[in-house]
Amino acid sequence: MNIKRLGVSQYRNLGEGQCFPCPGINVICGRNAQGKTNLLEGLWLFTGGRSFRGAKDSELVAFGEGQARLCLDFYARDREQRAEITIENGRRKASLNGVDRGPASSLIGELCAVVFSPVHLSLVKEGPVQRRRFLDAAICQQKPAYAGLLARYTHTLTQRNALLKDVPRHAELLDTLDIWEEKLARYGGAIAAQRISYAKALSGSAAQVYEGISEGKERLSVGYESTFYQEGCPEDGESLAKSLREKLMSSRREDLYTGHTGVGPHRDDLHIEIDGRSARSFGSQGQQRSCVLALKLAEASLLYRLLGERPVVLLDDVMSELDQSRQDYLLNHIEGWQVFITCCDPDTVGRLEGGAVFQVEGGVISQVSGEKEGKSVI
Repeated sequence: MNIKRLGVSQYRNLGEGQCFPCPGINVICGRNAQGKTNLLEGLWLFTGGRSFRGAKDSELVAFGEGQARLCLDFYARDREQRAEITIENGRRKASLNGVDRGPASSLIGELCAVVFSPVHLSLVKEGPVQRRRFLDAAICQQKPAYAGLLARYTHTLTQRNALLKDVPRHAELLDTLDIWEEKLARYGGAIAAQRISYAKALSGSAAQVYEGISEGKERLSVGYESTFYQEGCPEDGESLAKSLREKLMSSRREDLYTGHTGVGPHRDDLHIEIDGRSARSFGSQGQQRSCVLALKLAEASLLYRLLGERPVVLLDDVMSELDQSRQDYLLNHIEGWQVFITCCDPDTVGRLEGGAVFQVEGGVISQVSGEKEGKSVI
């Protein structure tokens, strides 16, 4: 996949205009609050997802304007394509190759991208909820039907938790727990099977990326931690469902006491270690950022294996807290991918050996180096 042109109109602080990225590394530099991240966010919306910054759609329209528009020319599935997004009245609508598609979520699967932003540092710095979300979002990009499986599991979990609270007051409801536990185990086993499989593939790819980032001086390891699965046991959905069903039965008394379900995929985690030690507890700021970056680039690599096309890589404010050698890896050693990197330090840009450099100031982007040199308004 390759982005040829991005056109915008009244998107956040970005006015009317267009820009032409190169197929390799695109560095977007400038002071804070000039529009660098807005540019990456606009690109990300063409994946069909919501803003990676958690913004509401109504916040994406320039102040005082009624509508924002984005237009993307890109190459995917062996042909040139054009997608457009219109944001109005708090809603995003999309078209693809001149055909209205309705909500912008209909673009899922048309353009694939992987994004890193400072909020993703929570993968290492915070608790297991963030790591489970990362796993689930990554699997959803590969297998959209996985989202439905998650929804069914969450609904069933909610029903069981409600019953756990009601049973002490209504003993006749105890027998109905069996029904919900059978469903919960079936859905939970299927989720765990896909997570375990993905985590194993992710681990090898992330370790390879991290070795490059650290120049071979450190080793990254990633593994899935389950509340009901033991290492070495069968990892198919049916076997995992059986294991979870047994665990639910054995923990029922404790769950009735606490009023919630203590085992299942909703309690699992992804351990991330550097040289055998917890990255969360012992990693430096630069190491933690490198871990998340390695996970994100590994996610892109796994998407490439599945789709046969390389997703676009969006890296927002990734250079902070990285030493010069790690920055050099990002600027000059990611080959064969179209990458967009935002940064504030002009000295960092000076170390770029190829690609294109853009300067952003007040919503205006000037192409400083690379193909199609010139000036365009974003």
